[in-house]
Amino acid sequence: MSALYTLPRLHVSVGEALVAHAELPMTPEQARYLGTVLRRAEGDEVRLFNERDGEWLARIAGVRKDKGRFTVVERLREPASEQGCVLAFALLKRDATDLVIRMGTELGVSRFVPVITERTVSGRVKSERLESIATEAAEQSERLSVPVVETPVRLTDFLGAWLADFRLFVAVERLIAQEDSPVAFVGARAGDGVLIGPEGGFSTGELDVLRARPFVTPVTLGNRVLRAETAVTAALALFDSQLRNA
Repeated sequence: MSALYTLPRLHVSVGEALVAHAELPMTPEQARYLGTVLRRAEGDEVRLFNERDGEWLARIAGVRKDKGRFTVVERLREPASEQGCVLAFALLKRDATDLVIRMGTELGVSRFVPVITERTVSGRVKSERLESIATEAAEQSERLSVPVVETPVRLTDFLGAWLADFRLFVAVERLIAQEDSPVAFVGARAGDGVLIGPEGGFSTGELDVLRARPFVTPVTLGNRVLRAETAVTAALALFDSQLRNA
């Protein structure tokens, strides 16, 4: 079984049913990757997956330039729930935003929501690029699902649309000790949110708005002031630890 994990692993849309003996078309990107980059050919094995059907062994039925087909062989992993947190983060510069999507996918985020705050350094993103990064990270990290990447939204609009049944943990710099929970993210559960602010932190007005929301729980990530992308990693690791130990 272990040898199978050296095979290329590719996500397929839930619109393409993964069942034994099915033939599925490759996307142009998959065909170029397998045929040109990896030099794979007809008969070579790959792994295909999606959140609905699980992971399957398949063979290349043919590949040429930007076209090709798979023949599905057998299931390797049953579909399984991969519910994690919703990560809302103030948009960063391109490379930092890319890193947040990649690391967040590896750490179990179920949905990304880029937000625009008063100190956001960039309000523009290429959604297709971020979706592609999330897909690649899911393929490499053995996830069965690819997280959703939403279009950027203003912080106030994000808070207005948040479902009050779920908590929103907000990382706040220099949080007063008395306000802090004994353990960061204590009581976290799947579907809760984590909000990371911009470089320089939230403005005073934004902090007032956040604290006025009953579903918001301010948390600290420690005594050090972290870069935004570092804060994302620290927060998600702490959240995941609480989720696993719940």
